[in-house]
Amino acid sequence: MRQRLSSEPDRYRGRRRVPTPPRSRYAAVVTTAFVGAGIVALGANALPDAKSVSPSVLDELKQASITSQDAAARADAADRASRDTNRDAEVNAGDQDPWLLPLQGYDFNSPYGMRWGKLHTGIDLVAAEGTPYVAIHSGTVTKAGWFGGYGYAVIVQHADGSEAIYGHSSSVNVKEGQQVKAGDQLGLVGNTGHSYGSHLHLEIHVKGEPRDPVPWLQERGVDIKLQVEAYYSEVAGS
Repeated sequence: MRQRLSSEPDRYRGRRRVPTPPRSRYAAVVTTAFVGAGIVALGANALPDAKSVSPSVLDELKQASITSQDAAARADAADRASRDTNRDAEVNAGDQDPWLLPLQGYDFNSPYGMRWGKLHTGIDLVAAEGTPYVAIHSGTVTKAGWFGGYGYAVIVQHADGSEAIYGHSSSVNVKEGQQVKAGDQLGLVGNTGHSYGSHLHLEIHVKGEPRDPVPWLQERGVDIKLQVEAYYSEVAGS
């Protein structure tokens, strides 16, 4: 068999393969890269090839893109602000200032009225000593401590000027000047002061005068005899 010379063309499976010169291979690679980039650019942005437009048109296209992005960013910011405003409005709408029962699971023992020849200026709610009691409405604590015949007591002044007195506590959990909300714990039921047994004595004063807590609280959605409370942000009557 004749030995193949290095100058002879290469053969592969009986088919003639012509080696690609180095310059041709480089040109093919570059051409393929440009064509691919052009296809991607046209598919993504639908814009003409940068080589085929003038610099002024390119500047206009860039500026239009920037303007569009700015507008989208402003619209997104406005949408977020609107959502935040709506959420705040929902929170404020649900942020009511209710009137509540002072404690749960008590026995309504002694009503407002004459008792033993003198006016009983509040109501007595019998419960085990140490039972927590809470503020019936938001306000400012004006008294927290020993208060004569009331024993350890808490007085809370409400925004409408009315006051609630919680007497005969075994201990108090608030301080004078403290702001409380409806449902905040004020103290524990006890038997201090002029008391005949463990109970919470509750009084309501309006302009310094005692009021019967039962009808007064009923006007505000609280039936203290039936131990029922409703949430109202506005006072039904005074």
